[in-house]
Amino acid sequence: MAGNSQRRGAVRKGANSTNGTKGATTGSGGQRRKGLEGRGPTPKAAEREYHPVAKRARSDAKRGGAPANDRSGYAGGPRTSARPGSRPPGKGRGAKASSEVVAGRNSVVEALRAVVPATTMYVAGRIDADDRVRESLKIATERGIPILETPRGELDRLTDGAVHQGLALQVPPYEYASVSDLVDPQAPGIPLVVALDGITDPRNLGAVVRSVAAFGGHGVVVPERRSAGMTASAWKTSAGAAARIPVAKAANLTRALEELKKAGFFAIGLDMDGDVELPGLALATEPVVIVIGGEGKGLSRLVRETCDQVVSIPMSSAVESLNAGVAAGVALYEVARQRTLRR
Repeated sequence: MAGNSQRRGAVRKGANSTNGTKGATTGSGGQRRKGLEGRGPTPKAAEREYHPVAKRARSDAKRGGAPANDRSGYAGGPRTSARPGSRPPGKGRGAKASSEVVAGRNSVVEALRAVVPATTMYVAGRIDADDRVRESLKIATERGIPILETPRGELDRLTDGAVHQGLALQVPPYEYASVSDLVDPQAPGIPLVVALDGITDPRNLGAVVRSVAAFGGHGVVVPERRSAGMTASAWKTSAGAAARIPVAKAANLTRALEELKKAGFFAIGLDMDGDVELPGLALATEPVVIVIGGEGKGLSRLVRETCDQVVSIPMSSAVESLNAGVAAGVALYEVARQRTLRR
């Protein structure tokens, strides 16, 4: 009987252990329930000590600047609103391009001299004024550009930590034309357009715009992807010509060329392995769109196949290729020269 009692007691103890109550060993069910309870809501990034956002916030607090989440990731200058201290727009999926900030005394005065559109000029408090600062203030005042005295910490945020030297200029986003806008029967002269294929340097784009204006062209086409845009740098290089020559943005350059060809243009590609040399271009007196490829890669395959003729610029064998802006200037000059001779 004693043996039976001992066995019954052992069974009862085992049952208690299985249920996770007062048994000698806790069962696994209790551990799983604990694990399912969780640790509460995930802390915000700024509250996690080793998160990059928290580190940037501590760094900004030491400098007396704005919180890290107010920074912009825009390459070449932050995208900010015109009102100091506001959150930069243009962030998030599907957001439109916003403003660009030009930083530094040389850059600001050169942009103002080139009549780059501007919405606001920021000047640090107690700035040590030199000739560049005085000229910038004078031009901005004459053009009616608002001038705001801004704390240096705010200027650091607006320029994303660039060397601003106490001076920054806010440039609004460029308003691109459409390809169809370049087809204007009322425009004076024979239609002449330049299209850029893979030109990523905005200074080259600015130089092309300037050459188009100099030789009586009617516009420039750039693709949306893998291409330079009309930044403040492009505006400066164009020396004000960007105010007169429309730049159209195309979702697909090949389709844009086909659209222009349907409107009566001939597509002429520039390439070192062209079918004919530039002086022998027979289509110069027709409506043409001159297509210029990037340095090194040249014209892409589909764009080259879309061109009616591929033309090369005769050069010394010591030089492999020309800068895209220079090549555009040479080609435009030759087209303008032939049109003048055949009048």
